[in-house]
Amino acid sequence: MASTLSSSTPSHRRAAGRETGTRSRQRRAHEQRRRTIGRAQRTLGRYTDGQGRTREVLAWPGAAASVLVVDRDHATRSDLRLVAHMAADEPPENAALICASYLVDVAGDRGRCRLMTVEDMCDAPSLEQQEAIFDAEAVGQETQPVDRHGWCYRLELQPTRMSIPELRWWRRHPQPQSGADRPVSVREAVASLESYEPVRALTIRSLSLHSATGEVSTTVLRAELTRVQESPIVLNRRLREVVLTTIARNKLSLSEIALRCGRVKHDRRGNESGETSWLARRLGILPEGGRSTPTPWIHSDVLALIARSGLGVSPREVEL
Repeated sequence: MASTLSSSTPSHRRAAGRETGTRSRQRRAHEQRRRTIGRAQRTLGRYTDGQGRTREVLAWPGAAASVLVVDRDHATRSDLRLVAHMAADEPPENAALICASYLVDVAGDRGRCRLMTVEDMCDAPSLEQQEAIFDAEAVGQETQPVDRHGWCYRLELQPTRMSIPELRWWRRHPQPQSGADRPVSVREAVASLESYEPVRALTIRSLSLHSATGEVSTTVLRAELTRVQESPIVLNRRLREVVLTTIARNKLSLSEIALRCGRVKHDRRGNESGETSWLARRLGILPEGGRSTPTPWIHSDVLALIARSGLGVSPREVEL
C-alpha cells in the first residue's frame, strides 16, 4: 500500500503554530491593556462646549505610572485632547485639581489643551512637556483681585519654622509700607471680594503646581480651600441682588418676603408683619447683633428657604 504524505510538514505546522500563538498573545495583551485602561479611567468632570456638545475630562494611566488628564467628546469618545501629563510622583488628587482649574478656564474661554498623540500614551512626561501643557507662570500673570476698598489679594510665599516656605493668601494695602498687610485665609479673601473667583481658581492652580515639588508647604492652603468648598455657609451676594431686583420689578417688600418665609412679628395691637430685620441680616444689608458690618455669608438651607418660599425660584438661581 502506498503511503500518503501529509499536506504540511511538521516544521511548517510548528511555524504556523508559533505565528498563531504570537498573534493570540498580542491580541490578549491588547485586550488586557484595554481592560486595564478601562478599569483605571476616572471621570473627573464634564462640561458643555460652545456647540452644545457634552465633553468629559478623564484621568488615564500613562507610561511609567504617569497619569494623563484627557478631554474628549462624551458621546463619541473621540476628539481626544491632552490637558496635562502628570508624572508618577505627583499625588493622585492633583488630577482633580487640574481638572477643576481647567473647567474654570473653559468657562472663561481660556481652556488650554492640544490634540492627544500616540507618543503621549507611550512616553513618560518630561519636565518641559509638563510646563508646556500647564504653564507655571500662568498664576503670576493673572490679574490680582482687588476688593471694593482697594485692598489687593495675592498668593505669596512666607517663611515658617520649617525648612521650606508656606504658600498663603496675603492682603495688601493700597498704600505701600502701610504696615497693615497680613496673611488671610481663603475664606477671608472670598468674603472680602464677595466672589469665589478668581480666588478659588488661582488656589487650585497653585496647589497643582506646587504640591508635587516638595519645596513649598501647601497644607494650610489646601485645608482652607477644602473648608470653603465643603462648607454649607455660602455667599449671599447673588441672593441679595435677586431680592432687590424682584422688589423693584414686582413691587414687593422685604416684609412680604419674610412673611412667605414664615418669619412673622406682631406689634402691640396684634397686627402681623414680616420680620424684615431677620431678612435684611440674611441678605447682608444689616449687620448681625454686636457687629459693625453686614455679613457676606448665609447658610445654604436659609438661602434655599428664601429662594423657594420668599421668591418662588430655584436656589440655584440665587447662588454664586
